[in-house]
Amino acid sequence: MNESLAAAPARVGGYAALRDYAVIGDGRCVALIARDGAVDWLSWPDLDSPTLFAAVLDHVRGGRFLLRPDVQYTAARRYLPGTNVLETTFTTAGGTVRVTDALALPDTASLAPGRELVRRIEGLAGSVPMRWSIEPRFGYGAHVPHLARRAGVPVATCGPDAVAVCAWNAGEPQYRADAITAHFRSDADTRALVALPYAHQEPLVLPTLAECEARLDHTVATWRQWANHRTYTGPWHDAVLRSALALKLLVFAPSGAVAAAATCSLPEELGGERNWDYRFSWIRDSAFTLDAFLKLGCAPEATSYFWWLMHASQLTHPRLHVLYRLDGGTRATERTLPLSGYRGSAPVRVGNAAADQLQLDTYGELLQTAWLYTTAGHRLDADIARRLAETADFICTIWQRPDAGVWEVRSGPEHFTQSKMMCWNALDRALDLAQRRLIPDRHAARWRHERQAIAEFVETRCFSERLNSYVRSAGSDDLDAGLLLGLLHGYRPPGDPHMGGTVAAIQRTLQDGPYVNRYLGPDGLPGDEGAFLACSFWLAEALALCGRADEAAHLMDQLVALANDVGLYSEEIAPTTGAFLGNLPQGLSHLALISAACAIGEAT
Repeated sequence: MNESLAAAPARVGGYAALRDYAVIGDGRCVALIARDGAVDWLSWPDLDSPTLFAAVLDHVRGGRFLLRPDVQYTAARRYLPGTNVLETTFTTAGGTVRVTDALALPDTASLAPGRELVRRIEGLAGSVPMRWSIEPRFGYGAHVPHLARRAGVPVATCGPDAVAVCAWNAGEPQYRADAITAHFRSDADTRALVALPYAHQEPLVLPTLAECEARLDHTVATWRQWANHRTYTGPWHDAVLRSALALKLLVFAPSGAVAAAATCSLPEELGGERNWDYRFSWIRDSAFTLDAFLKLGCAPEATSYFWWLMHASQLTHPRLHVLYRLDGGTRATERTLPLSGYRGSAPVRVGNAAADQLQLDTYGELLQTAWLYTTAGHRLDADIARRLAETADFICTIWQRPDAGVWEVRSGPEHFTQSKMMCWNALDRALDLAQRRLIPDRHAARWRHERQAIAEFVETRCFSERLNSYVRSAGSDDLDAGLLLGLLHGYRPPGDPHMGGTVAAIQRTLQDGPYVNRYLGPDGLPGDEGAFLACSFWLAEALALCGRADEAAHLMDQLVALANDVGLYSEEIAPTTGAFLGNLPQGLSHLALISAACAIGEAT
């Protein structure tokens, strides 16, 4: 991404626009940084932990780390090429300052803190007055820490957690009742640095300036080395690489799990209650995730993720949970936090009650993921092979049940068409794996019989002759962009007239320019939502599969232009304003971009 220049961004009621956030991470935790230099979200020690900074959910109580000029400025920012290291350049009437932000990757050259946020400030021209303020609030803003000095360094502590504020050439830290602040002047050819080393139930390491600088340089080099090995070379190279880097931030390094998003409770509608915690790994995303890793040449990530998925699903076999914690656990109790919410969008939720739903499509995603893994040349061990065969047996007993569907509706279960399609897909993949002697085939005849029964159900009860399209659920007249997954995952081939009619109907009914809505109609929740970005990319991919590559490429160009200035996407976009909605960065949006770009490339 090129640097983008804009006036100092205005906040509304203390909140930055969601489009104004960039993200940094280290494979264990993630921070959101606004265009104005404020770190408004940081969960430590892990991506799904309670937060140290959560001003994006409550600008008064959430806590943040401000760092910016103390006079009027404009801001230009970019990621350093091939990295997840953010560079923001502030320009004032008196001079120019560059701030480089990273969550430092560990190295072996020195004893490093468990986690570390590093912010380097470089004077480029003139002289600029700067200020910074750190307001730590542990536990989603619930706890104001105890502030003290340790070896002359300010330290904030709360129970087993400790954060130090290490500053060099960045002013003398001052204490307020609930914050640590400083003012300093950044002159041309000078350098300052502020680092936050963190410890959780372990000794707090206080680094030296040289160690922080070295780790920042090491972080840049490590990200570039990873990016240089990505294999996509098509026309949307920059967007695909940025999506790969964003996806890499959602890979939880200790386990290999991939989180759906880095945040919780960012609203799908301003002022509404569609505010969910997405810091879990959804089976729904698994096939797209593994496919993206394989297509981008991310073999270690693909292998780690697949075996994490096999381990997590083993714990609940033969049933699948909709989502799993990043450590593979299943407990995701949904509760409400006493925070005001982004621009008053309450309730603020952590945990996710969708974990207890039945979503039949997840079984199809699991078998599709295993099938993709094997088609890439990998083998399955005997225990995994047996469990996949038992999963196919289990699908034969449950596919006729109504479920919550891919969109996790809370209005009650229905016979969702896409869920049935994915059950068909699961049995079809199981039959292929059995034919290749990769899983036991003791019940292949039953799988074949039930696959045919599912197809008869879908074709007779879930297709509308009047609309010439599959419909959202059996007997309904509603459309659903999730039906595109039937084409993308192989329920019917691209030339199938029912699939072609469905693509055309979705375009007529759910598409508005580059935007595609998930569905129209009630879902058990009040209010509306924005256009779902993944659906737009799915449509582009579907058009490519149907031989409409030029149309697909045109839509893809429009969608790539909808990213924010550093190439990131949230879950949804408001079509009338272009505002980001929902959690970010959203893994499924970036996965769908990668999949569509690759499919269009293969079709041209």
